[in-house]
Amino acid sequence: MLSKNDIKNIKSLELKKFRDEKRLFVAEGHKLVGELLGVFRCVLLIATDEWLGSHGRIPADRIEAVTADELKRASLLRSPQDVLAVFCMPDDKATVKEAALKNLVLALDDVQDPGNLGTITRIADWFGIKDIFCSKGTADIFNPKAVQATMGALSRVRIHYTDLISELSVLPQSVPVYGTFLDGDTIYDTQLSGNGVIIMGNEGNGISKEVGKTVSRRLYIPNWPAGAATSESLNVAIATAIVCSEFRRRLI
Repeated sequence: MLSKNDIKNIKSLELKKFRDEKRLFVAEGHKLVGELLGVFRCVLLIATDEWLGSHGRIPADRIEAVTADELKRASLLRSPQDVLAVFCMPDDKATVKEAALKNLVLALDDVQDPGNLGTITRIADWFGIKDIFCSKGTADIFNPKAVQATMGALSRVRIHYTDLISELSVLPQSVPVYGTFLDGDTIYDTQLSGNGVIIMGNEGNGISKEVGKTVSRRLYIPNWPAGAATSESLNVAIATAIVCSEFRRRLI
C-alpha cells in the first residue's frame, strides 16, 4: 500500500537538495521506466494493475499497485502516466582525459535548461557518444524534466559533473578540443577527428572565456545563405545535434 509518507518522499525528489541527500531520482512512463529498469537499482515502482499485469518479473526492491488517482497524487508530471519509479543514482566515475583519448565526448559549459540537457543526452545516445562531462553550473541531469527529456538515453550515456577547466587544461596536445564560436572556422571545411572533446556553451553566453582558453579548434555552424539576415543563434541542443552529426558523417 502506498502511504502518505511514500508520496511525500517521492514529491521531495523534485528538489535537487533531496535528490542529492537521498541519492535517488524519479522516472515516469512506460518507455522511460522500461529503459532504466535493470540498469539502475529501482527502490520503488508504483503502477496501475493494468501495467503490472502486462509485465513479467520486474527488477525492483518494492512494487506497489496503485489506482490512477494515487498515481496522480504521487506524480511529478502534469499528465501522469501508468508507471512511476524511484531509482538510485549511479556512481559513474571517469576523467575527460581517459574518455577522450580514444573516443569522442561532450563537455557542457553551464548549460542551464534541464530540457536542453536531457535532449543533448538523447542526441549523444543517437550518435554513439557515451560520456558527457558537465561543469558544476550545468543543470542537474536527475531533475525530473531532464530525466524525462532523455527518453531513456540516460541508461546508455554516462553524465559526469566536474571542474571542466581543470580537466581540460591537463589534456595532452594529441587530444583535440573543439568549441563552437561565431568567429570559428566553418565546421564543414574543418578537419574533424574520431576522438576528442566537443564543448557546447551556455544558452545565453556561449562558452565562457576561461573554458574557451582550452579550445584548440574553434568551429562555426554557418547560416544559409551566407550574409543573410537570420536568427542570432541556434538552440544549444540543436547546435549539438548538427555538430555531432557532422563528426559522425566524416566516419562513414
